[in-house]
Amino acid sequence: MEPDKLAKVLRNYREPIPARSVLELIVTLVPFVAIWAAAWWMLSINTFLSVLLAIVNAGFLVRTFMIQHDCGHGAFFKDRQLGDWIGRVLGVVTLTPYDVWRRTHSIHHATTGNLDQRGVGDLPTLTVNEYRNKSPLGRFLYRLVRHPLFLFGIVPFYTFFLQNRLPVGLMRSGWRYWVSSQATNAAIGGVLALLIWFGGLEVIYFIFLPTMLLAASIGMWMFYVQHQFEETTWDRQEDWNIQSAALHGSSHYVLPPVLNWITANIGAHHLHHLASRIPFYRLPEALDELGDISSARRLTFRESLRCAALALWDEDRRRLVSFAEARRLP
Repeated sequence: MEPDKLAKVLRNYREPIPARSVLELIVTLVPFVAIWAAAWWMLSINTFLSVLLAIVNAGFLVRTFMIQHDCGHGAFFKDRQLGDWIGRVLGVVTLTPYDVWRRTHSIHHATTGNLDQRGVGDLPTLTVNEYRNKSPLGRFLYRLVRHPLFLFGIVPFYTFFLQNRLPVGLMRSGWRYWVSSQATNAAIGGVLALLIWFGGLEVIYFIFLPTMLLAASIGMWMFYVQHQFEETTWDRQEDWNIQSAALHGSSHYVLPPVLNWITANIGAHHLHHLASRIPFYRLPEALDELGDISSARRLTFRESLRCAALALWDEDRRRLVSFAEARRLP
């Protein structure tokens, strides 16, 4: 099916269902708070079990971020202001200043797959020729950034704990983004101060950090695999088309039902990029109607693990390749 016809079908699912949105908030935030409380209580009994609960709670935090994500697209409530304020509150929980993220993420949607507009809201990706033309130090740094241990270990920590403290990418774009980042910082600081006051640093070390770090790594992996797969598409400005980039530059990540629930169906990323106003809970309906005719690249979890080695865009062969493959290219 052509992208234009796909978009026409998807428009039927753009309307949020208020009662369903409220329910999704409840079934996400109530367990999140309850597990947090249980982990805190467990600290005085068994630290290992407390950490284990914190790790489990990372799944609910990922889902919280996905609700914030839908608010940013205006997909969660018909009332845009209501969605925005819910997103801002959730941004304190996810350590993500809502207005800053919403703007950079909209840039990502508007430029995904465009080789001439990289740098905002995406992961650093070089072409084979760009990599070869870099200095030895430049190549070393790029290899470091693209190493899986760095990309899914250090980068999530940097993004959520450090980068999000400033309106990176929008430093000169006006006061709104500074207010968003600094108000979020102040709220986060207040929450952390209360946690330390009532529970001590153990609450931070054994509950807050495990939950946040694991959720950040899961989020980074999901963002990565949605666009960084072998048959993705990148084009120069003159050949780039937003609908083609959305459909063929975004994967359909097929996950088990539990992981689909945790990640709020964001694995149907090709549909999300074609129609970002669809609430996450309506994406399965759209998939059912479309069946396999959307022609996006389907990735199973096992297949997706091989994507971690991909690092460079080969403009001649039009696919992502690993560093080892790039060395063998003429």
